[in-house]
Amino acid sequence: MEAANAEIKLRHVETDVLIPKMMREKAKERCAEKVVAFSHCCKESGFLMVLKCREENSALKECMTQYYKDPAFYEECKQEYIQEKLQYERTGIPSKNRKQKLPASM
Repeated sequence: MEAANAEIKLRHVETDVLIPKMMREKAKERCAEKVVAFSHCCKESGFLMVLKCREENSALKECMTQYYKDPAFYEECKQEYIQEKLQYERTGIPSKNRKQKLPASM
């Protein structure tokens, strides 16, 4: 399967938009405690969040940037994207629809 992944040509939109989008989502999951801290600070501060939440914001940015600049993380997301793309080509079902559970009444 690895040889098949190496041969896949990705379009410009996939490398510059879709894979970075996946990276952002995964980075948010991995920086969850900083996201929660920043969100909590923003809710507590209201309009003054720009001034009061600088520390939380910079910690969140630092955490996210750490993942954005990691080539291994990019490669991990790229391989996951390729797997989803191949699965879609085989089944015709997008990954977000495939992950939905069937209702218990069926």
